[in-house]
Amino acid sequence: MSGPNTNYDPVEVAALDPQVIDDAVQAALDAAAGATTLDELKRIRGAHQGDKSPLALANREIGALPPSAKAEAGKRVGQARGRVGQAFSARQAELESERDERILVEETLDLTVPSPYQRLGARHPISLVTERVEDIFVGMGWEIAEGPEIESEWLTFDALNIGPDHPARGEQDTFFVEPSDAGVVLRTHTSPVQIRTMLDREPPIYVLCPGKVFRTDDLDATHTPVFHQFEGLVVDKGITMSHLRGALDAFVQGLFGEGIVTRLRPNYFPFTEPSAEIDCQCWVCRGADTGCRTCGGTGWIELGGSGMVNRRVLAAAGIDPDEYTGFAFGLGIERSLMLRHGVADMRDIIEGDVRFSAAFGMEI
Repeated sequence: MSGPNTNYDPVEVAALDPQVIDDAVQAALDAAAGATTLDELKRIRGAHQGDKSPLALANREIGALPPSAKAEAGKRVGQARGRVGQAFSARQAELESERDERILVEETLDLTVPSPYQRLGARHPISLVTERVEDIFVGMGWEIAEGPEIESEWLTFDALNIGPDHPARGEQDTFFVEPSDAGVVLRTHTSPVQIRTMLDREPPIYVLCPGKVFRTDDLDATHTPVFHQFEGLVVDKGITMSHLRGALDAFVQGLFGEGIVTRLRPNYFPFTEPSAEIDCQCWVCRGADTGCRTCGGTGWIELGGSGMVNRRVLAAAGIDPDEYTGFAFGLGIERSLMLRHGVADMRDIIEGDVRFSAAFGMEI
């Protein structure tokens, strides 16, 4: 058996020919020096340092050499690859430095140049008024309660002592969800949220219930089929009409200004007994201007309805009316907005013209 070929000349392997290696190195150096962008350098680098580059192929041939030839060939190829790697790294550093200098020049911002006018954004005043009212009652220690807009007929009417023959249950006021005998409606007020609250928790209860409601009204300057309300509910031991009056005075002063007071006029609502209409002292003339356009010279502005929670409503919600009493009230958010800011036409509130919202800005 013959021994290894110790006289094998690595020059006979074409890829390891010193001239071939020198030519490959020179070609790589020239290519690196000629690259003008980082992307171009990246493409060139693959051709001269990648797996299929001449120096990579030469490096793979070293493994087939006899031991006596491997050291010399490995040294020659290693030095060649090192020179190529250094050349590409140096050129990359140069191109990155040129790029950074160019960016500093091209993307320089002159902070002294006036910026073009940008129209400021605005939130819808309905949202602003709602949050303002919520803040007033949260500041008094109340909670915010919410409920679904599609409600059962029982929660919307029966639990509130509104009988089957009450006009509000007719199709002239209520949107019924098909089929019409399913007992499901679009809520006509946020009072079902009060019933849900009383069913879900034990007194004491102090909640404000804001939300969207639906009635079959035609859209005109003072009516809309979709509008917003907020209703307040308090159920506790020893609650009287004086507590209702105090809460309402605190509310109107928070919304309309210090010194504004309310008055209650007897009225009838099936879910409260006794019941009263809420009037607010005119915050423009405070009753001193007989020609005031805001209050019509009366000195008072009607806000909504209120009263002590009817015993039947408490019983329907599982609360003992002999142990607990409570009061409730309801006001329209659109009406509060129209009164506070002199909005003459309700259609302006809902038509979505940005110029209307822009007049209110981000705070109301």
